[in-house]
Amino acid sequence: MNLTMTADQKLLRDEIRAWLAEHAPQGPAPDLATQEGVGRARAWERELFDGGFAAVQWPKRFGGRGADPVATLIFYEEYLRSGAPPRLNRLGLGLAGPTLIDLGTPEQQDRWLSKILSCEHLWCQGFSEPGAGSDLAAIRTRGEVREDGILINGQKIWTSWSEHADWMFALVRTDPESRRHAGLTFLMIDMSDPGVDVRPIRQINHAREFGEVFLTDVLVPHENVIGRIDNGWHVAMSTLVHERGASLYTAAHFSSFLQDLIDAVPADSLEDAHVLAELGWLHEHIEAYRYMTLQTLSQVAIGKKPTAQASMGKLWWSELQVRLYELGLQLMGPAAELRDGEQGDPAPVRWRQRYWLSRAAMIYAGANEVQRNIISERVLGLPKDKRHAL
Repeated sequence: MNLTMTADQKLLRDEIRAWLAEHAPQGPAPDLATQEGVGRARAWERELFDGGFAAVQWPKRFGGRGADPVATLIFYEEYLRSGAPPRLNRLGLGLAGPTLIDLGTPEQQDRWLSKILSCEHLWCQGFSEPGAGSDLAAIRTRGEVREDGILINGQKIWTSWSEHADWMFALVRTDPESRRHAGLTFLMIDMSDPGVDVRPIRQINHAREFGEVFLTDVLVPHENVIGRIDNGWHVAMSTLVHERGASLYTAAHFSSFLQDLIDAVPADSLEDAHVLAELGWLHEHIEAYRYMTLQTLSQVAIGKKPTAQASMGKLWWSELQVRLYELGLQLMGPAAELRDGEQGDPAPVRWRQRYWLSRAAMIYAGANEVQRNIISERVLGLPKDKRHAL
């Protein structure tokens, strides 16, 4: 693994840096709880698309730049550095799109990929259900296979951005006699179809990015099935590899968060030896995560699948951010107490919102307990507990 940028990588970095300096919106990020904020975020996604930066890692024939994993990391680190707002269509760009690239038909790729890039279509994910979150194979949403399509009945929950989404990629049970991983189908659902009812969930941090989605006699055409009917588990596992392997956070994110922490806490706290030791621990682990990410990307660049290592990365970044935000709340003292009608310094409010989201990160993209099982079996070679065999 060579940690020195090549001449081509430096040219790419300079190109990205110059474009973002000219185009990136500055100031507060759009409020995604409002239609106006979502509209602003969509407009920015369109500008990225017009500039050729919507998904640099996608193959050129699908509208990307064909960037290798290291070049992709360079883009996202420069993006963060520019102060541009968080990406809106992450589930389309990072999950639905790559799944279509891997397993979609040419007709499906033509139908959806360009509209994901331009954010004409905003996507959400229909995996989790009441009683089937970390245990994804326990889903019960039914899909009755008929001649004119697949009739969907059931409920999805913790569905990110469902309030504003145009499409959902979902997993449903199409074989009523099947159990666990068999008899599932992966398909795309138009959120404007009759029978789709979205109910936003107000979270403890007051955000509304999640929702419940009730599906009542929603007829999905056969051409919306990805892969084969009853073979959806294979497709879903491909999607989850993208979710875990293309980490939601780079080391640059954590370096930025750490600086935010230092800026937000009382100055006298930074004179305490224990606090300095904690900050040092965080800095060390951010740097270790940086090198782990580069190692994973180097493997991907030579064609290796980041299976178990993707689980290691997900476990690392999700628990690292919890520790970082917990420390921040401790150091803010009484200002960190959660209450309604906040006034004054916005830093504690912002920090609490990040903290509650970080707690959720230990569950989404595969619960951390599941990641530990994968690591124990596939990295450490420990025996599988036969009592929990599927």
